[in-house]
Amino acid sequence: MIGKREIVGYGWNGQPGYADMADFPFPSIRWKEPNCEIAELREKEKKDWREMSVCEKRELYRFSFCQTYAEFLAPTGEWKSVIGYGLMLISVGCWLFYFLKYMVQPPLPDSFRDECREAQFRRMLDIRANPIYGVS
Repeated sequence: MIGKREIVGYGWNGQPGYADMADFPFPSIRWKEPNCEIAELREKEKKDWREMSVCEKRELYRFSFCQTYAEFLAPTGEWKSVIGYGLMLISVGCWLFYFLKYMVQPPLPDSFRDECREAQFRRMLDIRANPIYGVS
């Protein structure tokens, strides 16, 4: 929605709109709508800029732009929430894994115990199973 804001350039893809972006630093429309205070400052800016105060220069800048480069390129701290949500998902996955392993999965058969495996190996030796390449 443009309203009464002045179109000052081509814009991003030729569309009038405002966005603070580092890769496209000059938006196609001004940030604020013009008013009588800004009109006075616009007349003053046509003269020598040394006659303007720092406050007036800042007001002119804020008329055209919402944020400075330092403001919109400053770190937001969003990485902390991304790491937090990622760790929460990992912990939910770990709890689900342990639940499925200990509550849902049936117990292993007796042949997986060490005593049974040793007995199975001893029996293979006794019957001389696979005598050429095998264990006997």
